[in-house]
Amino acid sequence: MQFFIFVGALIGYAVNSWRGALIGGLMVWALLPLLGRLLLKTAVKKISAVQTQFLDSTFAVMGAVCKADGHVSENEIRVAEALFDQLRLNGEAREAAKRAFNRGKSADFDLDAELARFAAASRAQPMFRQMFLQVQVSAIIADGQMHAAEHAMLSRIARALGLSDRDLAMLEAMMRSGAGGFSGGGAGPSGGGSGGVGRDAPGSLDDAYQVLGVAATASDAELKRAYRKLMSENHPDKLAAKGLPESMRALAEEKTRRITAAYQRIERARGGVKT
Repeated sequence: MQFFIFVGALIGYAVNSWRGALIGGLMVWALLPLLGRLLLKTAVKKISAVQTQFLDSTFAVMGAVCKADGHVSENEIRVAEALFDQLRLNGEAREAAKRAFNRGKSADFDLDAELARFAAASRAQPMFRQMFLQVQVSAIIADGQMHAAEHAMLSRIARALGLSDRDLAMLEAMMRSGAGGFSGGGAGPSGGGSGGVGRDAPGSLDDAYQVLGVAATASDAELKRAYRKLMSENHPDKLAAKGLPESMRALAEEKTRRITAAYQRIERARGGVKT
């Protein structure tokens, strides 16, 4: 703040000597709090707009990905309803989410246009993109397997949001490691089956390494660094400081729980991890 007052005083001095310096400094001193409140209000409004777009696009695209294999299963519907609860959607917000889900299931749904809208809204908030893809992966895995058409759609979504194949593989492994997507998520995924993709049983050691983004040959030190980095990047408190709304905290907590579970799985398999 003192720096800006000094700059204001310098400008005032250039215009009208010491009297101008006094006026310029006082004007900046008076206007800075107002400017700060204005900037804060603008930032809050932008985050709110991203959150609104997140909810609408999330459930619309979820409807499309659940329909990718030709029908929407009961487990996939339960995942959507569990997400309603996690995001604390009630009343009109819940009805709006249901309408978006049904819109995504319709034959004329434009997936690319929907993804473009969300990508534009979340340009300054990459955390929303990761969560968006996390939700879609969770919805698809809810029925116990992933069909090739579903995996292709997830890849399409990831590319549209500027996310990598590695980001997608990590989330797929992460969701396979639990019993469905969210609390109440139904049958455990097989990671394979007829027409499906995937290599190992749910919660496999291979999945655990993929969640942490390291090879099975990684040293203990490399493993621990990868784990700490992921936990730091995805910690709910850190994301909240960057603007993550409280209603979405459950998604961040879900991700950190699965990252920790993957690390602990590897730790048990190795008989401990040396510091």
